[in-house]
Order: sequence, then structure tokens, then C-alpha cells
Amino acid sequence: MSTEPEPPSTTENTGPGTPDDAPPAAGTPETDSVAATAEGPTSEPTADEPSPESPAADATDAESAADESARKLSEAEAELAAQKLERERIERRKAEKQGPIPAGTKLSGKAADLLAAVRAVESGEKPTATVFADPEPAPRRAAAEPVRRPQPVAAEPTATAPAPAPETVEAVRQVLAGGGAPEALAAQVAAALGEGAAEELGEDPWQLLRVPGVRPEQADGFARALLGAECAPDDERRGRAVTVWLLEQAALAGHTALELPALTAALAQRGVPDADAAVQSTLAEGEALAFQDAVEEPGAAPVRATGHEESEDSDGSDEEEAGPVRVLVGLERYALAEESLADGLARVVNSVAKETSTPWESAAASASGSTAELIRAVAGHGLVLHTGGEAARAEPAALLAAARSLGLRAVAACHTPDGRRRLAAHLDAADDADGFLVTLPGLLSGAEGPGRDTEGAFVLDLLILLDAPQLDVETAAMLVESLPDGARLVLSGDPALLWSAGPGRVFADLLAARVCPQVASRTPDPGPLGELVSGVGIGELNQVEAPGKEIVIVPVRDAGEAVHRTVQLVADSVPRAFGIPAEQTVVVTPGHGGAAGTRALNAALKERLNPGPGRFGGFDPGDRIAYSPVPGRTVPGQVVTADAQGLHLSCAGAAVVVPKERVEQSVRHGWALTAHQAAGSRWPAAVVVLPGDAAQVLSRPWVYTAFSRAERHLSVVHGVEQALAGAVAEVTAKPRTTRLPVLLRTQVPAAG
Repeated sequence: MSTEPEPPSTTENTGPGTPDDAPPAAGTPETDSVAATAEGPTSEPTADEPSPESPAADATDAESAADESARKLSEAEAELAAQKLERERIERRKAEKQGPIPAGTKLSGKAADLLAAVRAVESGEKPTATVFADPEPAPRRAAAEPVRRPQPVAAEPTATAPAPAPETVEAVRQVLAGGGAPEALAAQVAAALGEGAAEELGEDPWQLLRVPGVRPEQADGFARALLGAECAPDDERRGRAVTVWLLEQAALAGHTALELPALTAALAQRGVPDADAAVQSTLAEGEALAFQDAVEEPGAAPVRATGHEESEDSDGSDEEEAGPVRVLVGLERYALAEESLADGLARVVNSVAKETSTPWESAAASASGSTAELIRAVAGHGLVLHTGGEAARAEPAALLAAARSLGLRAVAACHTPDGRRRLAAHLDAADDADGFLVTLPGLLSGAEGPGRDTEGAFVLDLLILLDAPQLDVETAAMLVESLPDGARLVLSGDPALLWSAGPGRVFADLLAARVCPQVASRTPDPGPLGELVSGVGIGELNQVEAPGKEIVIVPVRDAGEAVHRTVQLVADSVPRAFGIPAEQTVVVTPGHGGAAGTRALNAALKERLNPGPGRFGGFDPGDRIAYSPVPGRTVPGQVVTADAQGLHLSCAGAAVVVPKERVEQSVRHGWALTAHQAAGSRWPAAVVVLPGDAAQVLSRPWVYTAFSRAERHLSVVHGVEQALAGAVAEVTAKPRTTRLPVLLRTQVPAAG
């Protein structure tokens, strides 16, 4: 690795950057996470920060534009429609499963107390004050067989959620003003609480915590102003609201549930006097669910996990000895998505014949190495996991080509248009025109791919999903539930990358559960960049020979100098030395905040590369942007123009119009990204910025993800000294609490 000897410049050095925080609501500081109180630092959510203002333009032909907009289904609307249908399906699934809750056998202490409370709630009773007395253990029951339920077809466009009525917003504004809260929150509160928002907020001021960005101490101040002497720390309403808020913060950190001790400890740190009562009240009101999962001891036989619902096929005669269990509490949407995902994966595993056919064997015989191994695994199994780096994408590409040559309806999906482009590079150019290389959002929405049958299932025989570590639990549940019976699923990705921005760690959980064949690629990434990234993946930061200056280290002393050198590299040094224009270089930094976060870097890069007044909501034509059609997904693009319809963007060659009321929430400048925002895409050149205040947020997956965004050249603006090597060697992925491995082991036999 070489060092670029350009003179430094010194500017002010400010405090630590904020690692990929969710944006604050208007007038409120940024949120923190339950991980800070119970389980350490959070991972990187990717919600976008508001822009200063909305775009404005003359509405010359507004009526005809609105008609045209209503006829077209945008990508964001289609995805929201698919998600809404999946939510309805999950609700129906929950309604079909009625019955008492198994509390397990031989439980004691708070685990038995809490599960007894849940059982009382599910039976329609409110827990009494004595519910924490020792309950009678219920017999353990066998798990139900997974049942395939039809998935409805999204047949027509669904508009985005309508804006709250002006009178509702005005009524909420008056309540907020009475409590001294920022009136700018009125629209968000009205959208979160619905038509009776003002009355509900007046009766329960802590409902303000439902607005993203509001913190408990701010809601407490609002409640004191409204309630006066009636406001108390032990208020039941406060306990419930803080419990739900902590679970939402945990979801932002990637957890699908929290263990009960971690949740009660976090509640105590938030000033809730009786944490157990707060959890009980939250469960009683149906705002969260509780579960018990068996804990497998080393060398012990697998034991069953039970949850908040009871199987229907057990006669209650099973009196097997209960092993140790853990009690978890989670929000319903993530808990049911995880259960739905486990059911769907069990169906995929069990619905494919386990014998290898002659056509598959002939396809495997024409391949070699891990490609042949992958084809043989897919021949006999419904679910297969494939691991490897960037060069290993050639193997699922070969599988796709082989399956299509056998006459199978095979489709490959990537998370981003750039991922699809890189996969297509391993196939014939004409192959990309047949519609079997798609993006995952386009596949789920129906905008891309083979479409769905009358039961709502995809019309395909084999689905290959690349970049699988980015798969969160809700998206995975929608995807798996959409597979027809008998279809095969291959999940391929690099396990060293950052996990998903949304809750869950689906790919890592599947690897750990070992319920299906796993094929590890033996195709290494080439060149100095491949050598560097491969070393990081195993915890080693190696000195790599880079004769063509593929890797350059730029030492800096403070954050201000880091910004200056970054702009210099993007605008001058990289284009001059490698012929890579600025628009093909990405800047990756650990967080949005701080003197060298995405905000500061984007401001400096815009001033140098595309100066302008920001007359369209802070944007000008030609600005690079990061567009988030839904939270957790980022699409790079460029501003084209703005008019009465909104901000016009070009994203991966597709025209996108963002309504002006959504620009603040979904569009930010995009010369500089976080690692989570950049995951799924690669650029000819990458500049990774590591200011001194980033040392404590670095980890091996973050460094691996950031460094591997470069295809030809990587510059590292290095200000963390030895902390980089320490992070690579010692700081692994932040733990996430999930239930998927236990759920899978109860439904799917271990792979042979």
C-alpha cells in the first residue's frame, strides 16, 4: 500500500460522529438505542435525514399530471402494496391460531410469571395483581406442521397513505403547543395516531414517543406540562410507552426481540420504577408479545421451542422434561414475520424431492469445483446456502444458466440495480433482456420478474437471491411465502459483510442453524484489493503490495483535514491518476453526524463538484443523491429537475418522481454514504474516511464492507492510527437477538 504525499490542511476538530443514526424528528435531537442501555452500541440504521425545505415549482398542469401519476405504479408504492398484503396475510394467520398459551414445564421465577400473564391476556382476561404468583405448568405440545396459505395478488396500484386531515393536524398542533412541544411535529403525530390523535395525545402524552426521533425525556417534559401534578414516573401509561419505544429502538439495532432481563434493565435505566409491571401492562394491552425459547446446551439433544401460540395437534400427553428456556419480548410485526419465515422455509425444505435427476447431474458434470458442488446441492434440496466474495458471483450465475438450459423457470434477484449489473456481467449480454435478472424490490412488487399465479405465488421453479446478508426478517418472510410449492431457493452472499439494515440476521441465522446444505466458494477475489479484503475477512489487516496504486493510504490528523483530503481525492487525485471521474467514486464514512460524517462531506463535495443554491428543497440539478423509497433501502441517483409533481430523479437509468412532501424524509445528498447505504453496490473507486472520532464505532464487518465497495482503486483517509487494525482483529459483528435458529430447529431436521 502506498501513501499519497499531499500537504494537509488544518481545520477545526469536533466531537465524535454519529454512526448511521435514524434521523431526528423536526425540533428533536437524534434517538438513541436500547443497545446503549442493555446490549452495547447499535448497528447502523439507514433512515434518511430531512432536507431543509421542500421543492417548489409552478403547478402549470397539475391536474393532468395528477391523472398521469395515478395511472402509474411507482416502485415505492408497489413495494408498500406488497408489504401491506403481507401484513394482512400475517394478521389472518394469527387469527387462525387461537388457544391457550403453553407456559412450558418446570419454569420458575419471572419466566413463569411473565408467561402466565401472557396466557391470561390471550384468553381474554386482564392479568390480576396476583398474576405473578407461581402458575400451574401447562403440558408441552408438539409444533404444528407448516401450512401453505395463498398469497393475494397485488392487482392494482395502491396509493401511499393519505395525509392527515388539516383539522386533525391543527387540533394536534394545539395540544403540542399546550405542552411546549414543537408544533412542527403535528403532522407526524396525526399520521401516527390517526383521526383522534389530539384526544389520544391529550389523554396519554407519552404517545408522543410514537413519532420517530422523540426520546423519553422529551415525552416526559411534554407530559409534565400537560398533566401537571398528575404526572409521575410510575404512571402505567409511561411504562407501556417506554417499553414499546425500547423495543422499537432494539429493532433499529437489528433485534427482532429482547430477552426479558435486558428489557427490564433498560426500563430501569429509563427511570421506570417497576419494570416488571410495565412489561406486564404492555403485554396486557397487546402492544408486545412474549415468547419462551428453549436453550440448547452443548451435547444435549435438541429441544423444542414454544411461543405465544399453542399447537393444535397435541393432546397434552407429552410430559417430556423441559430444558432451560429464555423468555423474550418483541413487537408483533417482527415476531410474526420471524415465525412466518420459519414456516415458509420449512415448507421449502420439505417440498422438494431429495433425489438427483439425470439432467441436473449432466449439468454438474459440465462444471467444476464449487460450481459443480452448488449445482448438485440444488438438484436434491429445496434450500441451499452459498457463500463467497465478489468473484464467487460467477457460481450462482453458472447455476442460473444451467437451470435455464434444463428448461426450468429460474430467476436471479439482487438487492440493487448495480448488483444485477454485476451478475449480468457473468452471463451473455442477451440474457439480461429476458427478465430473469431482477431486483428484489421489483420482484416483490411485481414490477419485475415472472409475475404471480392465482394463489399469489411466483411463477418460477428456482429463485437465486444474491447479497443475502442484506435480507431482513420482514422482507425474507414476504419472499419465502411467495414461493410456490416445489420451488428451490438459493441464498448466496458474503457472510463477512454487514448484516441487514432492518431487524434480523436471516442469512447468518440460517448458516448457524445448519438446516440445509452449505456450499462455500473456492473462488478468491483477485488482485491487491481482493487480497486486502480477504485478509480483513479473517481478522488480519495485511500490508499488500499495490504496484499500480490500487490501494492508497492518506494519513490525516483531524476531521477537518479528513474532509479536505477527501474532496481533493474525489475531485482531483483519483481522476488524474486513474482516469476515474468523480461521479464514479463513492465516499464511505462511519456515520451521518460529526465533522467528517456524511452531512459534512456531502456539503463539501457539493460545493466543489456541483455548487448551487439548493433551490429545490436543498437540491440542484446534477446533485448526486441517496434515495430511500422505504426505510432501510438506499438507491443512488442524480437530481434531474423539480416541478409541481416533486423532485425528479434518475436512479439506475429509471426516472423517479419523489412527491415534494416526501423529499425531506427520503432524499439526501449522496456523494458520501454510510457502509450500510453503500452495501449491495460497487464503484470503480472508493474513498473510505476514518476520522479519529470513528475509532470506537469501527468493526471488522464495517471495514470489510467499506473496503470491498471499490472495484479498481481504494483510498483510505486514515486518522484512527492503530484502532483500525484493532477493530479488524477484535471487533466482530454486534450481536443481535433473534428467534429464527430455534424456530428452524423445531421444524426442519438438521442437514446431512
